Amino acid sequence: MSILERIYEFHHQVRKGRYPNARSLADQFEVSLSTARRDIDYLRDRLLAPLAFDRVRNGYRYEGGGFRLPFDDTQRVLLFLALLERMAEETGLSCLEEVQRLRRRLGTLLQRDQAHLLERLHCEFVEVEPADPEVMDRVLTALLEDRPLAIRYADPKGRRTERVIEPHLLITYQGRWYTLARCRLRDEMRIFLLSRITEARPEKGRFAPDIEAARALLGKSFGIFKGPPRHRARVRFTGDAAEVVRRQRWHQDQVLEDTGDGGAVVLTVPVAPDYTEFLMKVLQFGARAEVLEPPEIRAAAAREAAALARVYGGGGGRA
Repeated sequence: MSILERIYEFHHQVRKGRYPNARSLADQFEVSLSTARRDIDYLRDRLLAPLAFDRVRNGYRYEGGGFRLPFDDTQRVLLFLALLERMAEETGLSCLEEVQRLRRRLGTLLQRDQAHLLERLHCEFVEVEPADPEVMDRVLTALLEDRPLAIRYADPKGRRTERVIEPHLLITYQGRWYTLARCRLRDEMRIFLLSRITEARPEKGRFAPDIEAARALLGKSFGIFKGPPRHRARVRFTGDAAEVVRRQRWHQDQVLEDTGDGGAVVLTVPVAPDYTEFLMKVLQFGARAEVLEPPEIRAAAAREAAALARVYGGGGGRA
């Protein structure tokens, strides 16, 4: 146990009026009596805790009320760490040693009366595509050490290529893990879905990442299909869809206009040349969303709507 954990527990005992002393601290954490005394000295002399020894109760109490440790929001910090652990588990990272270590650490940090915090958290993602733990570990190492990776990558049609990439950013998006990396094969920045990386090997040497440029690229267009925006798409939402969109942020540069027509709104967002994800997002609102501009995306939405009508308008489903 670290000195931070011992001090926090000792402070916790004093606050509850249990009159702890050096012997009880040493016994609880299985440290020497001299170590326990140094911990108490540190709490009193360095953290300025108003400790007073009660000879009758043979333990410490605080003089006056209201003393707080500099890290006295520990419970909230632990709750946040527990949330991260739950999110990591839900997004397929529970096999990583760091996540397992965090889980064990939380178990030792949480007091018995705080263990319920873990049961108060629930994280759920849909369409999760977990990455292979070994691939994730190699990508994390490459990010930390600025080292290139040789990868084998499969595109959506199953075609495999081998290339060397320079990972700049790790991205979590809609239950999937990506890396924004410079692809040496194409000599440009590209986004790679980690679940499609079937093999990753560290390469020799290092590269100089341009994090500012990488982040700027992420902010240019809607969704995960990045790149310089080609379109300024305008979509009209009506009914309850309008109320939902009012509370959402689709992009940092979006514009939301009230039409004054029965609560309808028009949303304008920058869209990259690959507008597939944007179109899928709009279509989930059904007839309550209408693409106004550009004509290219409006026509694509019309084709998809017509295809759906053929599927559902034939008097019954397929056998």
